[in-house]
Amino acid sequence: MRSVLGLTALWLVFGGMHIGLATCRVRDGLVSRLGERGFLALFSLIAAVSFSVLVHYYTLHRFDGPPGLALGAVPALRWTLMAVVVAGIVLIAASLVVYPRLPMAVFNETVRAPRGLERVTRHALFVGLALLGAAHALLATRLVGTVLMGGLAVVAGAGAWHQDRKLLRRRGEPYAAYLEATSTVPFGAIVAGRQRLASQELPVGAIALGVVLAVLLRTVHGSIFAHGGAWVIAAVLGAAALGGVQSARRVRRRPRPERLRDTPDPTMTGGVHRLTG
Repeated sequence: MRSVLGLTALWLVFGGMHIGLATCRVRDGLVSRLGERGFLALFSLIAAVSFSVLVHYYTLHRFDGPPGLALGAVPALRWTLMAVVVAGIVLIAASLVVYPRLPMAVFNETVRAPRGLERVTRHALFVGLALLGAAHALLATRLVGTVLMGGLAVVAGAGAWHQDRKLLRRRGEPYAAYLEATSTVPFGAIVAGRQRLASQELPVGAIALGVVLAVLLRTVHGSIFAHGGAWVIAAVLGAAALGGVQSARRVRRRPRPERLRDTPDPTMTGGVHRLTG
């Protein structure tokens, strides 16, 4: 049970630092001392170190402690949960492609009308991580695995909630209108009639790549956490770095910001701010 408690504590450290540093008061104080890029470097370093320690600790104890729910032993639940895992991986892969244009992208100060994947969910990355984590938590054969993946789902959900509120304070009415027209829950805004599904705008190539990636990960599932979790750590930190670089390049290439208020869209509505999800 010690391994379960240790992993829980590491998740609290990672989640607390990750979200705590991004709160307005803490962030503004650090930015005033370090500058925007200095704060980003500090935030990235702390996140990278705390995540790496968490993953490595899990690799040392992943076979310890009491059993998990192991719902994969039930065939119907196994295939259902595996489908949820695939959906999560697809959303994660697609989110990395569309990330630079999102209003929550690093270095991006503009809020545009939602298109493509944003019409389905404004938080494809967080939702993908939550689906991946929740399904694995139920499939895990050890409780320590349930804590690892359940913690991922909780932190992803908290991250989406916190990010929306942070950007609403910073961007004001344009982001309020963006929230009004989108949803965190996949297809929530579409079902509510505030958005439409534009299949021609979806990153089809990235979605297909996500399916292929899910199949490949399944074939090497037993060795994903080999070498002290080096593969997982490298993949996550590499994807985060790539997203930041892509966002920075997009901002430098854009000659004239296209803000939400300059880009009318029939699916965008102002006025009362409402969150779905």
